[in-house]
Amino acid sequence: MSELAVEREAPHMLRGEVNKDIEKKLLVVACIPAFNEEKTIAKVVLQTKKYVDKIVVCDDGSSDMTGEIARKLGAAVIRHERNLGKGAALKSLFEAARKMDADVFVTLDADGQHGPDEISKLVEPIARRDADMVIGNRFHSSEAIPAVRRWGNRVLNFFTNLSAGEANDTQSGFRAYSKKAVNVINVDEDGLGVDSQIFIDAKQKSLKVVEVPVTAKYPRDVKTSKKNLLWHGTEVIMSLIELVTERRPLLFLGAPGLGLLAVGGAFLITVLKIFNETRQFAIGTAIFGILFTLLGALLIFCALILWVIGNRLRRFENHISNRQT
Repeated sequence: MSELAVEREAPHMLRGEVNKDIEKKLLVVACIPAFNEEKTIAKVVLQTKKYVDKIVVCDDGSSDMTGEIARKLGAAVIRHERNLGKGAALKSLFEAARKMDADVFVTLDADGQHGPDEISKLVEPIARRDADMVIGNRFHSSEAIPAVRRWGNRVLNFFTNLSAGEANDTQSGFRAYSKKAVNVINVDEDGLGVDSQIFIDAKQKSLKVVEVPVTAKYPRDVKTSKKNLLWHGTEVIMSLIELVTERRPLLFLGAPGLGLLAVGGAFLITVLKIFNETRQFAIGTAIFGILFTLLGALLIFCALILWVIGNRLRRFENHISNRQT
């Protein structure tokens, strides 16, 4: 890890459409996770410098000149010796933002798909104290977004919203966080499912999350994902299944368990009817009935155990968060 300056710099004066009576000086820090982005990192850092006070880049095990370029251009650089994943990079960046005591923490991708000139759109709701977390919604106008990516994000939005409520772009990496949000959000996911995990964690902790429209660029000569879309989507969905199971076990395990119990019960009732009418015991049907009943009971038992443990952990986390704030 590089030598990160933790002293508070001269705060950035937020400009734009914020009312004068609520305009104030904010220390705005931009944090950029990057992996093998030497083609685009210079442009992203130079453009971002115009709109923030400090830039921190997490070089997540790049094999190219990503970290060196960012450092030469004045960004503080955190270096991972090997590629740990986007979530691990964001975890390091969240820790850096806490140390720097940032008022607003902005994340954007290093591939150039996000416009740094729109950072003020994300900062303004936090400056007005209207939000704790602001998501840049790329899908308010989907003309510039490839169809495959559009449909893929709809699927991921569906699974994420099962656990956390409603958002139109749960996978956007262009976000802003208040100091409160940075201090209470836990970044637990190391991989590509981190955007969903952070969103779900923010909603679970009753942080106010809003979306603002932003533009997105997908240049043909730059790969905006280091993995193909199918692998990317599969990794995120697997992370979401894990998250939903942890956060809503009664829905994800309990409901199927009740369904299996009902099916098992139907099989066993059929066995009794057949026996009552013919005095013959339907062994196959009985075996299926017992299996479905046992599996359903097991799922319900697991759901209840996870629900109790999850509630205890959330109460403990809320207690710790309240003490910190």
